[in-house]
Amino acid sequence: MSEDGAGAGGSQIRRLPLRSAAGAVSRCRDFTARALADWGWTPAESPEDAERVEDVLLLVSEVVTNACLHGGGPEEFVLRHRDGLLRVEVADHSAEPPRRMAPRSPSLPGGHGLLVLDRLASDWGSVGRGPDGTGKVVWLEVSRRSRPPWHRRPAVPS
Repeated sequence: MSEDGAGAGGSQIRRLPLRSAAGAVSRCRDFTARALADWGWTPAESPEDAERVEDVLLLVSEVVTNACLHGGGPEEFVLRHRDGLLRVEVADHSAEPPRRMAPRSPSLPGGHGLLVLDRLASDWGSVGRGPDGTGKVVWLEVSRRSRPPWHRRPAVPS
């Protein structure tokens, strides 16, 4: 684990190198929970705060699981925090961007992760890593306060 501390403009950055996919999801969730507590996201005051922390941990589970299943394994997990905005980044081995699956029944397992990102994250996307195209970083952003349901993007398959 690496903690870069305060960055430019008061941002805080924490990095977790991932050498193996084994246990990566739980390691990243625990790492995130500790960081959120340190950064004052601890759900001490209201049920909405507790729910938002659970949203973040679910999002972390989704992007790390996707890196394990579809990205050749995660390489690095990064949290960036500034002014109540959290950015989560997962670097993996595949240059292939995330793709939504064809619509399917919610009762079937799998294929719903990107819909969860659409619903719970303020924004998300992916960027290639380096000029040789080896890998990508999938990122998502979450504000401390959840957006009201009427401001959320609709989950639309592409």
